[in-house]
Amino acid sequence: MDKIVALCKRRGFIFQSSEIYGGINGFWDYGPAGAELKRNIKDAWWNDVVRSRTDVVGIDGAIICHPRVWEASGHTTAFSDPMVDCKKCKGRWRADQLPDTKCPEGGPHDYTEARQFNLMFESHAGPIKDEDNKVYLRPETAQIIFAQFNNVLSVARQKIPFGIAQIGKAFRNEINPRNFTFRSREFEQMELEFFIQPGTDAEWHQTWVAERLKWYSTIGLPAAKLSCYTYKKEELAHYASACVDVMFEFPFGVQELEGIAARGNFDLSQHQKFSGKSLEYFDDETKAKYIPHVVEPSAGVDRIALALICSAYTEEEIAPGDVRIVMKFAPRIAPVKVAVFPLLRNKPPLVEKAREVFKLLQPHFNTEWDDRGNVGKRYRYQDEQGTPWCVTVDFDTLGEKGPELLDTVTLRDRDTMKQERVKIADLVPLITAKLRG
Repeated sequence: MDKIVALCKRRGFIFQSSEIYGGINGFWDYGPAGAELKRNIKDAWWNDVVRSRTDVVGIDGAIICHPRVWEASGHTTAFSDPMVDCKKCKGRWRADQLPDTKCPEGGPHDYTEARQFNLMFESHAGPIKDEDNKVYLRPETAQIIFAQFNNVLSVARQKIPFGIAQIGKAFRNEINPRNFTFRSREFEQMELEFFIQPGTDAEWHQTWVAERLKWYSTIGLPAAKLSCYTYKKEELAHYASACVDVMFEFPFGVQELEGIAARGNFDLSQHQKFSGKSLEYFDDETKAKYIPHVVEPSAGVDRIALALICSAYTEEEIAPGDVRIVMKFAPRIAPVKVAVFPLLRNKPPLVEKAREVFKLLQPHFNTEWDDRGNVGKRYRYQDEQGTPWCVTVDFDTLGEKGPELLDTVTLRDRDTMKQERVKIADLVPLITAKLRG
């Protein structure tokens, strides 16, 4: 993990938030490469879960909503972790995640009794800071979907079964953030609430487990590092009939990426009860009226980004003592798709031609211009960033070695390091085909 954390800072994937002030625990900023990586993850999820289906629509809900939402969902009373302190070193941990190290003050830790700690961030809306104006930063994105169920149903021209999806920030005041970005206090979720007819829970739950596992292969996470944990009956929430966690083998252990739960009609029933508004659905086909059940796939953007970074990180010895670090992202997810180089930055004809190639590619792919150092160093930089292809404009491109090479460039593959001579006019369709492949 130390090598991965160092690369994340060196190549602009992830920075510690407010680093110049010493940082703040549980918060992270994404640099140029990391911002693109996260955007690509979210775009891939939105395209595959929403736009490529006819039975899912999207919303974008507010981070702060009426506090009664969190009363109805149970978050104000039941969303807590057991917390203990060490009386000697003043360290603080979750009671179920105690350290196996000795106390810095000597001997074993001397723990206090466990006490419950609510994970929601509190704030106040309006000029007066009192109980009447208390609000919460949302600890999940799902409840906004349930609260807007009727509004979406009235405009989306959908019938059950159908889903409502959302990507957005969530906040949990974790007692002990850890493992880099894996457990943070501010994070992003990609959640789908798929509303179904009562009695079809098991069938739809199995369908969505299979769909979600299939999706991870499309973004380049190897099946060998993925697994599923199926909850035992006694582990399920009281309202759930099934739950499966998609797990990934991180360097620090096997941990959850996504949970897929069959939640029954608990959420809509609670919001109907607390709001006094009917959230029943009339089924035109069966002529029945019921509160829909729901299957919820809920994935963490930051955890998926970290899994992709850990999976992509590769060290290759290409010569004795010469180790190449390369981030082998799936092209679909790679922050930059193609980099364009002039062979020499001090030769105006090369630079001018390379700029033409750059402008040709830029509307189609996230393209980076790079003229720093020699070409070998540029390749190594792009390898560490995970760029799948590099295009180099050289003297052959200008036709100096014969007219047959005029307006051709070298296209270098990140993983094989092989280079092929390609006509400039063929670059866009060729790279497009490689991306689709």
